[in-house]
Amino acid sequence: MVATLAASARSIGDVTEFIVHVTDRPGMLAVIAEQIAAAGVNIEALAAFGTGDDAQVRILPDDTVTTRAVLRRAGLNFEEREVVVARLPHRPGAVATMARSLADVGVNIEAVYVLRSTTEGIDFALAVDEPDTARGITERL
Repeated sequence: MVATLAASARSIGDVTEFIVHVTDRPGMLAVIAEQIAAAGVNIEALAAFGTGDDAQVRILPDDTVTTRAVLRRAGLNFEEREVVVARLPHRPGAVATMARSLADVGVNIEAVYVLRSTTEGIDFALAVDEPDTARGITERL
């Protein structure tokens, strides 16, 4: 899917992020990743972090429907939301321009995933509070 996302980075709007809320303890990421893998789903991008006793595992899978079913079947507490995929040129200031452009129209960036970086550009997935507005901005960058 990352190759697919990269090939059409400016036109895809239906990538889904799952935010799984768990207790921060050894093995939680392993349990989640094992269950998703057992269902045949590939994790295209991932971020995980803990704060105190709580942790978040943020996943961009290649199969939204199956991932949702796996997380529900496991009884995990999760949210899901649309993320915006964008390709930026690989040059100094590109990320700054994107971030400033979004901030100037009031879009809050809640999470950023680097999907791929090549000499052709950097493919990002952006979790934002206003996906449609962000998509319009990133398509013009």
